[in-house]
Amino acid sequence: MAKTPSGRSGKSRKPSRSNKPVAKPRAAAAKAAAPATGPVTLAEAQALARAKQPALAMRAKRPKIAPPPSPVEIADERRQHERSRRAERERRIRDYKATMTIMKKRGALPPGLRSGRKSTAAAPKAAAFVPLQVVAEGDSWFDYPPFFLAGGIVRRLQSKLGVPILDLSDAGDEVRFMLGVEQRGLLAKHLADGCPAGGPWDALLFSGGGNDIVGDPMALWIKDWDPALPPKAQIDQPRFDAAVTLVRAGYQDLIALRDNLSPNTHLIFHTYDFAIPDGRGVCGFGPWLEPTFKLRKFPAAIAQRQAVVREMLLQFTAMLEALAATSDKVTVINTQGTLPAEAGAWHNELHPSKSGYNTFASIFQQKLKALFPNRVA
Repeated sequence: MAKTPSGRSGKSRKPSRSNKPVAKPRAAAAKAAAPATGPVTLAEAQALARAKQPALAMRAKRPKIAPPPSPVEIADERRQHERSRRAERERRIRDYKATMTIMKKRGALPPGLRSGRKSTAAAPKAAAFVPLQVVAEGDSWFDYPPFFLAGGIVRRLQSKLGVPILDLSDAGDEVRFMLGVEQRGLLAKHLADGCPAGGPWDALLFSGGGNDIVGDPMALWIKDWDPALPPKAQIDQPRFDAAVTLVRAGYQDLIALRDNLSPNTHLIFHTYDFAIPDGRGVCGFGPWLEPTFKLRKFPAAIAQRQAVVREMLLQFTAMLEALAATSDKVTVINTQGTLPAEAGAWHNELHPSKSGYNTFASIFQQKLKALFPNRVA
């Protein structure tokens, strides 16, 4: 008998049996793990469910998911976000202070009138004015991202006024946060310290309340559609009153802060405009109105939805005007009805178009000019 190189016989040998248990098929394993009938535990039910799905199909459908971030990574990301916000706020303050310091020292000229032009050599001194000191706090109506439409009202307004505005606004902000612990402290500090270039603030512009009454929570105060009811009755009034009461509390506290820390600062509020709930958002944000109306089974025709939004905003305006009537140095600019009720006048559901923002900035300019005739262009 031939030998193998190792000297052993070349006769084939039976493979030895492995000590490892033979894996049972998925279905068999599941049956072994759970009774054929009757109640089952969670683990038994999961085993039976897995047994009904082919292993390869399961692997194909199972996406590769990155491991979840650790608590340390989450904390680091939040700190980085806060550092970015703080740095942006500090940049705005620094730029404002530098610009206003120069204008207060040298005098301010209206936009378009340049002191270096020979043809207007005599005009600058006569046209120069002491610049108004304005700070703004608010939402995206003031601080619309500059890569869209060149920003919101504040960027346009300071160009029209011919004076810088310290803009503390943040798109998406709500009154309950602006007058919450953190932002209230910052706002109080700015009121107490006054303008970074010296002296108290002449005016504080405030835009808030819109985000507090729209978005997902809006579904809580809009009823299921009833064609027999007028627009006002489509609103669950006690619930909406609760939402508006929270907004009013923020405005009341803002007025109280001003009274205590900077009593000569004039507060200026506005009332937004009658938004169009047509489902348009921007960059993954929104829509803020249409989802509620879909949930509440409103007709696809937009007129009924617009009527309800109009009623909500009218009530918001009534609240602001009532506050202003009982407070000194508080002005409400009623901006409602400014834009036509058509999609082209709006960039999306909640924000005006470029020309719309220009129009609102002009309205603010006219009001500030009336309040401070010799301090703005």
